[in-house]
Amino acid sequence: MASGEGFLTDGQREILKIASQNAENLSSSPKSPSSLLSSEHHHVKAPAGGGKAQTAGIAVRHVRRSHSGKLVRVKKDGAGGKGTWGKLLDTEGEAHLDRNDPNYDSGEEPYQLVGSTVMDPLDDFKKAVVSIIEEYFSTGDVDVAASDLKELGSSEYYPYFIKRLVSMAMDRHDKEKEMASVLLSALYADVISPAQIRDGFFMLIESADDLAVDILDAVDILALFLARAVVDDILPPAFLARARKALPEPSKGALVVQTAEKSYLSAPHHAELVERRWGGSTHITVEEVKKKIADLLREYVENGDTFEACRCIRELGVSFFHHEVVKRALVLAMENRSAEPLMLKLLKEAAEEGLISSSQMVKGFSRLAEGLDDLALDIPSAKALFLSLVPKAISEGWLDASFVNPNGDNGEIQVEDEKMRKYKKEAVTIIHEYFLSDDIPELIRSLEDLGAPEYNAIFLKKLITLAMDRKNREKEMASVLLSALHIEIFSTEDIVNGFVMLLESAEDTALDILDASNELALFLARAVIDDVLAPLNLEEIAIRLPPKCSGTETVRMARTLIAARHAGERLLRCWGGGTGWAVEDAKDKIMKLLEEYESGGVVSEACQCIRDLGMPFFNHEVVKKALVMAMEKKNDRMLDLLQEGFSEGLITINQMTKGFTRIKDSLDDLALDIPNAKEKFGFYVQHAQTKGWLLPSFDSCATEV
Repeated sequence: MASGEGFLTDGQREILKIASQNAENLSSSPKSPSSLLSSEHHHVKAPAGGGKAQTAGIAVRHVRRSHSGKLVRVKKDGAGGKGTWGKLLDTEGEAHLDRNDPNYDSGEEPYQLVGSTVMDPLDDFKKAVVSIIEEYFSTGDVDVAASDLKELGSSEYYPYFIKRLVSMAMDRHDKEKEMASVLLSALYADVISPAQIRDGFFMLIESADDLAVDILDAVDILALFLARAVVDDILPPAFLARARKALPEPSKGALVVQTAEKSYLSAPHHAELVERRWGGSTHITVEEVKKKIADLLREYVENGDTFEACRCIRELGVSFFHHEVVKRALVLAMENRSAEPLMLKLLKEAAEEGLISSSQMVKGFSRLAEGLDDLALDIPSAKALFLSLVPKAISEGWLDASFVNPNGDNGEIQVEDEKMRKYKKEAVTIIHEYFLSDDIPELIRSLEDLGAPEYNAIFLKKLITLAMDRKNREKEMASVLLSALHIEIFSTEDIVNGFVMLLESAEDTALDILDASNELALFLARAVIDDVLAPLNLEEIAIRLPPKCSGTETVRMARTLIAARHAGERLLRCWGGGTGWAVEDAKDKIMKLLEEYESGGVVSEACQCIRDLGMPFFNHEVVKKALVMAMEKKNDRMLDLLQEGFSEGLITINQMTKGFTRIKDSLDDLALDIPNAKEKFGFYVQHAQTKGWLLPSFDSCATEV
């Protein structure tokens, strides 16, 4: 052909063929789409004529292979095409990355902002303090808890720590509640500021409605925490008034403040009662506290460091027991005359600092005065020394002048009547022996040998006071003994007088016995259930007590216990029960043994069964049921059983008389089922009087038809 315009030369065709083969080989790779060589973007244009073949060859030089083996056309200005290096600062177009490419580098991916939840520092703080509190409840280590809280930082959130600590303790045992109060006192000022303490407690009070949903007695527990904070001086009393104004009136928060003020902080000796409510701030026994007090006083005598001694007293954390410090310091001053100036200096400084309150100081002197007779056995001059210390303490201003009896001559202390003192000592010995032997008849004989029935009320007070400081076994034994004494030698008046004496001293008893008020209420209610007291006697006792004293509240609690459903069974089991039986259980056992005896049983076996019941105070029920069965069955064989029981001393004359009295009182009802009940009972009374079963005071006139 003369002209090659519109046609490719042989060389160009060869190059195009090679390029096409390369494109086909790479078409299977996602990195090399077949469109790379499309005529739209990379058309190799034939020259216009054959004479320009060299010019066409120049164009071929701009077709380059990239590092990935792709055939691409070079861009203008040497920037390169797709897959080439490109020119410096080339920002044209968007880079395309294939994650399946063997040479793929994730670092080449463009950055993307990924949305995520922003953590609230307060949420982190709340989660962290939960573990601190849990660990503290497990270990009881105040120092570690304080250190962990400091390391946590975020001091601006400390009010939330207070709220979480108290709310977690509220749903746990008394031990954890006490630990929470102790920790708050330890953190006060050193770690948590007074303002944060106030804020934390106000948050708690505000959430009282929510807390009450999960915790039944949330209001009372919060009120006690609030009162404890005031007693521990980490909250000012004025906080309550401010909180009350800030809270809406019909709310549980307002009720919390009201309960704290009226039920806890306004009660007599409220500080001691509040501090002991959850078991005391030290969680140690009275004996351990006494030992610590003795050790610190002994160390004080050796080094004479009054400041250190006061610090040790404060660290004991038993402000309600400081009277023991006073008593032991005075005894030590009497035993070691050279130590007297040191002891008086310590007591004076402790009083001036407010470490030992005026009431605790007076109580310490009073306790020592009561024990002067016993102390004189070891220190012959104890009374004289004590009488010399009292005016000195009063003159220096650290003992209240009211301690001296205004009716005494020259400030002499009235000493208990010698006979009463001896009786008390003997009574304590008798009670201790009873707790060991469980022998009621022996105890009754011992009391009769003392020959002081005018002191029966004092014996009752000693019995219950000693039992309250022991285990449930001794409490049950005391209740059982009280029933027996009432039948044998104690009058109802003796019982009433004894309980009045107990309740008058209830506040002092509560200083040494944690739950004295509740336990006294149980003893009172149990006495009513056991027919030792009549319900009307509770009213008599309440009238004889001073108004608004804790004893009056105890009587009210006893009435509540008696009015409860199934009160008889519950109160008989309140200490675990000596026999563990309810009234109905005991009656059922008595009925079964009598039926067995009536159907041909042996007298000795029946007596043994009665003895095995272990309820001598309830043998009047045996008498009553035996007489009723004799009337119903028209079988006088029951009289043989009663005779045998009386002869053996198994059924006392008092129990026998009480059984006959109960039948006499219910004769009208019995006559509905047994028409000749009165006639039969008259016969049984005559038989009993002939045999000497009944007390001379028994009145049988009601049986006359």
